[in-house]
Amino acid sequence: MTKRRLPRPAELAEILRPKPIVLNPTDRRLANAHTIPDLRTIARGRTPRAVFDYTDGAAELEDSLLRARQAFRRVEFRPRVLRDVSEVDTSREILGVRSELPFAFAPTGFTRMMNHEGEPAVARVAQEAGIPYALSTMGTTSVEDVAAAAPRARKWFQLYVWRDREAGKDLVQRAADSGYDTLLLTVDVPVGGARMRDVRNGLTIPPALTLKTFVDGALHPAWWFNLLTTEPLTFASFRSWNGTVAELLDTLFDPALNFDDVEWLRGIWPGKLVIKGIQNPADARRVTELGADAVVVSNHGGRQLDRAPTPLELLPRVREAMPRGEVWLDGGILSGADIVAAVANGADACLVGRAYLYGLMAGGERGVRRALEILRTEVVRTMRLLGVRSLAELTPDHATVL
Repeated sequence: MTKRRLPRPAELAEILRPKPIVLNPTDRRLANAHTIPDLRTIARGRTPRAVFDYTDGAAELEDSLLRARQAFRRVEFRPRVLRDVSEVDTSREILGVRSELPFAFAPTGFTRMMNHEGEPAVARVAQEAGIPYALSTMGTTSVEDVAAAAPRARKWFQLYVWRDREAGKDLVQRAADSGYDTLLLTVDVPVGGARMRDVRNGLTIPPALTLKTFVDGALHPAWWFNLLTTEPLTFASFRSWNGTVAELLDTLFDPALNFDDVEWLRGIWPGKLVIKGIQNPADARRVTELGADAVVVSNHGGRQLDRAPTPLELLPRVREAMPRGEVWLDGGILSGADIVAAVANGADACLVGRAYLYGLMAGGERGVRRALEILRTEVVRTMRLLGVRSLAELTPDHATVL
């Protein structure tokens, strides 16, 4: 029969370890986020539905986004054991410059809509972490202001080719003058995709205060307070737009974009040139022949053509087709393990977008920092569990897509 006794105070003291009290509500929220999906859950509660859906959603039935995430879920890791992984090197040379991690913060439009701290907050975290940050043509902070906010960050500029070529040329020159060393030309937006969440929410830029948004705003007063008491939410590259996002894309962007425009940009841009939105090995080969330094295997996060090729599955064929240059990947990445899997299957680097936006919506700059900490921790842990000490050791044998 079990003999019972009362515990001694010293014994209780050893096991009673209450969590320290965190007074700041943002810090308290972020401390409870251990994964990117945790940040996503917090972000959903902190932002109006139309804003969250703009970040979270994709085109039509959203099959492309679902397939991208499922491809990473189908990866089977095959570790090697009895390796000394007390130290692992997560650094990567990206276009000739060392990055402390094998990913960059991707360009995202309307970033100050997600949180009023916007693009400067993201650039500062990238600067701290020693990774690149790409500013979007559709950004809500100018190339000059981002450069001033993070002067030591490695800054890239993402370009959409507009119908007005001179306006685009002016943007490119401003980026060069402000110290941006790489230009990302996005080529998968001849017209805007059918992003049905935005259509159903009636999303405009800036958000219109309709009855529906007013009611939603009552549930998210902090977001509206920050929106209305900081600098007006406008595009940094042009003034304002009162229609939907899809209407904006169809008005500004040129469906006549072709390979000649790649040659044109190569001729006027002095830095590195990357073509983002590659979904076919032949296209990857062609833009490389025209002078591109890298391509991004991407279906725009599933936000353009639904049921487009899945980047992780397409990656090895693009890698094989490239005569030279680097191959990057974006789309569907929600963990550091996803990044490791992409590198193992041939990616030189990844672009991460939604993951840091969830952090931004959850807690501003501190939320972006938390997202980066999560991804870095997961990259290191996955490498150690796989038995590799550097990214160069990764091969497809370590991460097989089933």
